[in-house]
Amino acid sequence: MLLTVGINHVTTTTADLDRLVRFYFEMFGAEKVFEGPATDDYARMAIVDLGGSRYLKVVEDSAGSTGSAARMPTAHAATERFGLAVGSHSALRDLRERMMGAGAEVGEIERLPTQRVLHFIDPDGTPLQVCAHARPDDVAV
Repeated sequence: MLLTVGINHVTTTTADLDRLVRFYFEMFGAEKVFEGPATDDYARMAIVDLGGSRYLKVVEDSAGSTGSAARMPTAHAATERFGLAVGSHSALRDLRERMMGAGAEVGEIERLPTQRVLHFIDPDGTPLQVCAHARPDDVAV
């Protein structure tokens, strides 16, 4: 039996914390639930609630910031990719339209055996996905 119950948070770095937090608010309705100022030991950071007790920790790694390196030795490594979940194919289509309307770099919705996946690029150039579960016999596009 698994000990874990899911992912609590994913951490990503950005040169512009306010811009990235705003993107997640405008595209997903995600709410910033905490913000910590930069100190000598820590970089400025925010916690964004993605829903379902899942969070995105955004660490600002601006030029001249040594705090993030002191706190997180891998702070300069970008997030390779993570996938967010939405509740339906309809929500995925609506999100794609909203992103396109905002000028985001967004792909087509891809149909996989158990889900539909929308690939997009966040404001920092990180490739990400949004997924909606689907039954194998669900053929609607």
